[in-house]
Amino acid sequence: MKKILEKILSLNKKWLIIWILILVVFVYFIVKNKNTSQKQSYQTTKVSRETVVESVSVSGTILSSSSQIVSTNATGRVKNIFVKNGQKVKKGDKILEIDLDQVGQQNYQQALSSYLSAKASLDSAQNNLLTLQADMFDKWEKFYNLATNSTYQNADGTPNETNRQLPEFLISKNNWLAAEAKYKTQQNQINQAQSAATSAWINYQKSSPVILTPSDGIIDDLVYAPGMTITSSNSSTSSTSSTNGSSVKIATIKNQGVPFGKFTASEIDVSKIKSGQKATITIDALVDKTYTGEVIAIDKTGEVSSSVVSYPLTIKFDEEASDVLPNMSATANIIINKKIDVLTVLSSAVVKQNEQTYVRQIKNGKVIFTLVEVGISSDTKVEIISGLKEGDEVVTSVVSNNQTSTGSSQSPFSSFGVGGQRMR
Repeated sequence: MKKILEKILSLNKKWLIIWILILVVFVYFIVKNKNTSQKQSYQTTKVSRETVVESVSVSGTILSSSSQIVSTNATGRVKNIFVKNGQKVKKGDKILEIDLDQVGQQNYQQALSSYLSAKASLDSAQNNLLTLQADMFDKWEKFYNLATNSTYQNADGTPNETNRQLPEFLISKNNWLAAEAKYKTQQNQINQAQSAATSAWINYQKSSPVILTPSDGIIDDLVYAPGMTITSSNSSTSSTSSTNGSSVKIATIKNQGVPFGKFTASEIDVSKIKSGQKATITIDALVDKTYTGEVIAIDKTGEVSSSVVSYPLTIKFDEEASDVLPNMSATANIIINKKIDVLTVLSSAVVKQNEQTYVRQIKNGKVIFTLVEVGISSDTKVEIISGLKEGDEVVTSVVSNNQTSTGSSQSPFSSFGVGGQRMR
């Protein structure tokens, strides 16, 4: 009997030790969780009414639409300079005069001959047009008189369809239609002759020893002086191909006008962009300046490069900008939507979970999850359509163990056992 009692006491002692150990572990975790919760705090903000601007960012370069290159096909030695850089000029003013070398003189005479030939062809085509026009009107008058007589027109003015199948009527009608066709064909020939004459005249001017300004503006990039030689191989970077060789750049005429920018949009963003949308433009080389503009054209066909599709678009600046130069790199933020005086919160306060959107709201000192409906968003703000009211306090980040959790690598719901993804 004594042995049995000792055995029971021994078992009870073992269970007592086990229960004491369980109690110690339980107390340890309670104290640990309490200390952890005491170290956790929140950064908050309040719901406010502000303006939200939704935009799309595109990159590109500045076009040279506000400047015009002056070039020449003439070759020889510079004889006289009539202008200097920074000088205002009118269309037709002299820039410089060249003492043509042998090649320059040959090109000049050939250009003159080509222009005179093209001008003669144009004059001949115009004379032929007058002859064909007279013939067309003559045949039209004969056909009209025939069609309106009693044989081919009824008493009530309606056509006599039966008699109009007779050879006399059909021949007269076909003569008029043939004359009209010849007249229209000659008009097309005149257009071609006019284009050829214009091209020949431009080539003649570019071969002339006297170089004139093509438009009003300000002279720039003029690097020649008397005694310098101009040849068709002066510079591979400043010459373009022409009929008689290379066209050498002489100067640039800066015109009064606003710059344009050519940008490219991705296939994701292009559907949001429309002509007439406003944009803010920054130039990489002009870090302290911001310009405004407007989308004026979008190429919806797109371009493919290395299997990547992009869509060119053109933005016109609102004002002149003399410091914006051709080929400068630029970035434009196109405003696709804008709402004024709407409820907003910081983007970091909004989290998406299972296709629903939440914020962590502070109510009576406690954090609760509130389902919200959002609208447009900018880089830093999100429009709140429903679920919150002005002045409500929401959590933007969690401060735990002396660190602030704001990144997307740690879910703002993680401390509550729910996964989530931040709005961007």
